[in-house]
Amino acid sequence: MDMYDKMDELYDRKREIELGGGDDKIDKQHERGKLTARERIDLLLDEGSFIELNPFIEHRCTDFGLENMKAPGEGVVTGYGKIHGRPVYLFAQDFTVFGGALGEMHAHKIANVMDLAAKNGTPFIGLNDSGGARIQEGVVSLDGYGQIFYRNSIYSGVIPQISVILGPCAGGAVYSPAITDFVFMVEKTSQMFITGPKVIETVTGEKISSEDLGGAKVHSTKSGNAHFMGETEAEVLEQVRALVELLPQNNKEKSDIKEGNPQASDDLPEIADVVPVDATKPYDVRKVIEQVVDSDTFLEVHAHFARNIVVGFARIKGEVVGLVCNQPKVMAGGLDIDSSDKASRFIRFCDAFNIPIITFEDVTGFFPGIKQEHGGIIRHGAKILYAYSEATVPKITVITRKAYGGAYVALNSKSIGADLVFAWPNAEIAVMGPQGAANIIFAREIEQSENPEATRQAKIDEYRTKFANPYVAAARGMVDDVIDPRDTRIKCIQALEMLRTKQEERPWKKHGNIPL
Repeated sequence: MDMYDKMDELYDRKREIELGGGDDKIDKQHERGKLTARERIDLLLDEGSFIELNPFIEHRCTDFGLENMKAPGEGVVTGYGKIHGRPVYLFAQDFTVFGGALGEMHAHKIANVMDLAAKNGTPFIGLNDSGGARIQEGVVSLDGYGQIFYRNSIYSGVIPQISVILGPCAGGAVYSPAITDFVFMVEKTSQMFITGPKVIETVTGEKISSEDLGGAKVHSTKSGNAHFMGETEAEVLEQVRALVELLPQNNKEKSDIKEGNPQASDDLPEIADVVPVDATKPYDVRKVIEQVVDSDTFLEVHAHFARNIVVGFARIKGEVVGLVCNQPKVMAGGLDIDSSDKASRFIRFCDAFNIPIITFEDVTGFFPGIKQEHGGIIRHGAKILYAYSEATVPKITVITRKAYGGAYVALNSKSIGADLVFAWPNAEIAVMGPQGAANIIFAREIEQSENPEATRQAKIDEYRTKFANPYVAAARGMVDDVIDPRDTRIKCIQALEMLRTKQEERPWKKHGNIPL
């Protein structure tokens, strides 16, 4: 046997591994409306950039007949490649081999490529499509999950970690995606749950389908476990590419600044018409965002969850920023439990990866109600205070209308570390709204007057004139400048340029104790 025979054998072995579970299993995968692991990698990465690692790894299990069963590639494809010309590491579970079930060596392959991603300061992406732990391997498969969870946790805030759910994800398998920074799901073909429908029915008697229990819509709207969803795998993988393009490679870098300014003018003639002066009238804050950021660069995160707050990434004159914005057309923009969690996690991600945060504020307060209080709104609301206070990236606030009470303080006020706070001339910055304040302060005068309603209205107007305006806060230095709404974009550009060299330290500690 000469060298050419040896090389032929190598290529034969590689072809066998590339076929995974074989043609029949691949056909079944396609019938389910799902792509194979390698097809997904081809869609995700720049063409021809994928380099595979550890293709020849095999399992070591000799129980339950596994010694006679082959598992090409060990049910997972791992390696590295490029997205928009920048390197990423990844794994893609292969459902055609043992249903993508995770065993000892399957986990070893994933852990190995995660370590390489961390050493090289490179984003890590997991394409999940697995029936769960490989039961035949017993406790070593659970140990394998632990190896992955540990790395997810330790590398959190070091490199961006993205999970894409492309099939079932059950039991312990869901905890790895839950620790990562962003979770993507596909409608109708991907699910996540701790205990499946059959177990739930057995234990509690409740009947539910897999999709209604843990589908993309459920996790994108109700639980908040998923940040992005799409109708097809191709659409979702394109969303992943769009997100990666906005992120830095690691926590020691900043996102790339794109040269050129897609927005023709920094002057915004229409923006003053978007926000009604009447504080009770709703509007869509996305229309404000679209006016301020570079055209077609806003990528909303958690778009369908806790819609009373809008968060996402965009570019302003080419620089990537994180946006945190009250949404007055949902719950009057008040902060509740879910929106507090959503905003806090996003703020902490931006801070970990050197992305400046711009806050558009129009908030009446924390949402009232027994359900909110008993659900722990105090603890959840405190997360926003904690996240903003802890963050050392450039922090800019624009108060577009209302800024009342504790919610004003929580949303990146000067007192908790904002670098620059701008207010529009119609802004109302006060302990509470004029109506509530007048009813408390002037309760006796209103009650004793001959015309209580007329007196109430007069006192409301008096309070609004005296206190509910931006100039009282500006006089005390809590607002850096009152600006023409049409100058919002140029003020943000100037602020970002000025703050680009910002350096701020916090007292040394292992870590704080955020109120979880």
